[in-house]
Amino acid sequence: MNKTVCFYFQVHQPDRLRQFRFFDIGNDAHYLDDFSNRTIVRRVAERCYLPANKLLLELILKHNGAFKVAFSISGAAIEQFERYTPEVIDSFKALAETGCVEFLAETYSHSLASLASTAEFKKQVKQHADLMKRVFGVKPTTFRNTELIYSDDIGETVAGMGYNVMLTEGAKHILGWKSPDFVYANALDPRLKVLLRNFNLSDDIAFRFSDQSWAGWPLTADKFADWSVAALAQGDVLNLFMDYETFGEHQRSASGIFDFMEALPAAILARGLEFCTPAEAAQKHQAVAPLNVPYPISWADEERDTSAWLGNELQEEAFNKLYSLEADIYKTKDEGLLAMFRRLQESDHFYYMCTKFFSDGSVHSYFNPYDTPYEAFINYMNVLADFELRVKEKLKVKKTTK
Repeated sequence: MNKTVCFYFQVHQPDRLRQFRFFDIGNDAHYLDDFSNRTIVRRVAERCYLPANKLLLELILKHNGAFKVAFSISGAAIEQFERYTPEVIDSFKALAETGCVEFLAETYSHSLASLASTAEFKKQVKQHADLMKRVFGVKPTTFRNTELIYSDDIGETVAGMGYNVMLTEGAKHILGWKSPDFVYANALDPRLKVLLRNFNLSDDIAFRFSDQSWAGWPLTADKFADWSVAALAQGDVLNLFMDYETFGEHQRSASGIFDFMEALPAAILARGLEFCTPAEAAQKHQAVAPLNVPYPISWADEERDTSAWLGNELQEEAFNKLYSLEADIYKTKDEGLLAMFRRLQESDHFYYMCTKFFSDGSVHSYFNPYDTPYEAFINYMNVLADFELRVKEKLKVKKTTK
């Protein structure tokens, strides 16, 4: 049986908030920084999404379908593509038509709902699945939670929703001596197969590719293909999971990242390995053991846990305040308020409040539009205070009109 290489790319763009001052509370209901959102999405489309999609389409055609990849595209990203760069949607549709690209399910708002509300989590997953059907004509069977967040309980919930494959991190503290290069099963519901990211080889591309101080630099397609063969000497499937923005945005075109990707499929295939989508890989390979994950893990930071979003008091206060509004928002039956509630759930808002330093801190600051996590917290809480007023006003109006 041929060994398998599985590429998965995360595509997400957050709804960034405008500067919302204390004196705006109760006076201004416009929360989004439309200029920044439009500017950034267009920039990343030009640097990453359009050239990368063009390259992947060419590679699929060149290799007669032997090259395959998977995408998870958040609802927040799709909405912004439809608003600002519809040509990106068209380029993803062209990939979908090849039959060599799998589109995964996730939370619509790239949210942390799985850690807060099972009901809201399920609603968002259904909303996202409906979006994938509408935009790409596909029904996802593989699930990827926000930032690969996973636990036994979350996996059991996902299995109960009808998904049979889920992606997560090959975290050392979970695996111990075991390898991430096998298929595992959920510990509570073995119907759900679990694919684990090989973070060493994934990060060689995503983070270290252009680092000239790295011992592996320069990274060539042949060198990486040899590493892949070595990794799979005692494994079944090599899962290479990363942000799609790796190509052209995080690793700029001048670094040679597109040339590397153009040459990689041929190098991988020449060594007797084959490409599969996550669904195909899980179908092809048997689960070797249950994976015990009693507490949530993710692919973020050194800890591989949820501390990137819920690791300090600022984050916890904002998170708890937001989800305390859930019941009242459902009562309003107001689609506009529900849509904004989901935008405010995007994990990025909590990521901006992270107070970590050292190696993780530099990564956090790269993605942060705020100068400090405290500014991120104050701005978010000002928006949330105004949003809560709107929710209460809506409930008051509904009550008086009964």
